[in-house]
Amino acid sequence: MKLHFAWIPLVISALALAMVAQGMGQSNDGKVAIHVTPKQAYVWIDGRAISEASKHHSLALSAGDHKIALANYGYTPETRNVTIIAGKAQTLDVTLQPISGNVSGPFGAMTIEGADRDAVLLNGKSPDYFVGHGDEFNNDWLWKQELVVPPGAYQVTVQSGDKDAWSGSVEVAPNKRVVIDVPKGVRKTVDWPRGSKLTSIPRFTVGTASATVAVAKPTAQLSSTVAQVNCGDSSQLKWTATDAPGVQISNIGSVAASGEQSVQPKQNTTYELTATGPGGTATSTATVNVNKAIQANLQLSPAEVHYRKIGDKVVQDDSSALSWSASNVSNVSIDQFGPVDASGNRPLQITPKQTTPGAVDETVTYTLTATNGCGGSEMRTAVLHITGTIENPELALSRSVYFPTNRPRNLKNDAALLPSEQEALKTLADSFKGYLTAVPDAHLVLGGHADKRGPDSYNQALSERRAELAKQFLVDQGVPEANLETKAYGKEQNLTVDQVKQLLEQNPNLSAADKQKVLTKIQTVVLANNRRVDITLSKTGQESARLYPFSSPDYAMLVNRGKPLEAKLVENAGEKEKIKN
Repeated sequence: MKLHFAWIPLVISALALAMVAQGMGQSNDGKVAIHVTPKQAYVWIDGRAISEASKHHSLALSAGDHKIALANYGYTPETRNVTIIAGKAQTLDVTLQPISGNVSGPFGAMTIEGADRDAVLLNGKSPDYFVGHGDEFNNDWLWKQELVVPPGAYQVTVQSGDKDAWSGSVEVAPNKRVVIDVPKGVRKTVDWPRGSKLTSIPRFTVGTASATVAVAKPTAQLSSTVAQVNCGDSSQLKWTATDAPGVQISNIGSVAASGEQSVQPKQNTTYELTATGPGGTATSTATVNVNKAIQANLQLSPAEVHYRKIGDKVVQDDSSALSWSASNVSNVSIDQFGPVDASGNRPLQITPKQTTPGAVDETVTYTLTATNGCGGSEMRTAVLHITGTIENPELALSRSVYFPTNRPRNLKNDAALLPSEQEALKTLADSFKGYLTAVPDAHLVLGGHADKRGPDSYNQALSERRAELAKQFLVDQGVPEANLETKAYGKEQNLTVDQVKQLLEQNPNLSAADKQKVLTKIQTVVLANNRRVDITLSKTGQESARLYPFSSPDYAMLVNRGKPLEAKLVENAGEKEKIKN
């Protein structure tokens, strides 16, 4: 538009506003008078670009709530919410606050023709991106009406009411002026020598028939307080941006022009601050690296334990302890325990899986799994070695206990137990006490016997004394009396000649010659084999061996009523058979 036609858009705008006012001039309308400093500020009502505020002494608006936005480049825009009351008038006084500081080059320029007094916006469509109206940028004659911008690419929008009169991309080179013909678009690009002479100019300058708007390029600065964090830890982002109504940080979204925010990234993250304003876009980045590596440890102390079980009794059951630690983690678990704290210690009482008798050689593997929310994962294992045995309890029931003829006559007669028989009972006592540690409820049954000579009643009492004497001796050796019981059989279960001969044949302590010699006195030997106490383990039925002590030093006393003889078989057996047994 040429300067001498500048009055035409003023007339058109006035006529348009008069028509709007006439259309709104209904009985339910109210009025608002807008007084703005600077007077060149532009007005938007409910999102519609109207015109300069100075052109309207009063605006008719429908009753209700309205949003009035006021902007002038070089000043901070303001938005006011007003409530219009039907038939009432009100005044809105607003002073926009200037933005300090000049704008430095390099520079390019735009001339916009045909936009009349429509709003011109760069890189956005809200009042925040307003740089002026068309009549401020429509000539480059003596009276300058120009839009000075940093070199770069722009999205230019010309708003008329609630519509875009024109919108398009414009590339501005240093010291070049781009001429835009609305609504046709870019008409030409020409040299602009004045740009090279400008170093620093105010954001907004207005005079008689002249106006210069110098648009500042945005600035952006982003930093992080901690550049390296462990997973789950935070870093603080700090930023500032100028001349940019639109500020965003990647992975965060829109933010204020300056501020700070705590971030907790899960992986190495570069945050980019993008500041967009009428003068273009500025960016800045800050990187926060995340350490997702996990440090983990799992140990057993000791790593080998020993186990021994005899029967139902565990006689050795070593314990171990499992300790662990993990750092830079959010979850820790041990397969046998489930979730656990990041560090800890737990005692272990070990029982092997094996239950049958035999050697125990097993391993138990403990696995720790540690993870964090950043994808870090670590596993540690510790192997416990279990060695030992599971045994069936054994009792050394070596042989039965034998007595001389007619002994004991009473329970106070210690001589009735000859040294060889005492030794056999001592060996039994030691073995049985050990057996009781594994099988505490075991019982020994002491069964007394007498040979066939004499009355039944006498033999019954004699066999009782023999069993009781053996029991008392075992008690004296430390065997609990509660684990001993006695039985008396008299002569009811006498061994036969054939049974004794079979025992002789199985006796490993007799040579073939000895066996033949014994057989010559078989009747005496049968009587000697029946003067005994048999020992039975009640829990298993194990019995003492009926192994007559032919080779013992006191053998002669066993067969001769406890009186010493030469260590040979009784020759006058027939005479001894007449004596009570």
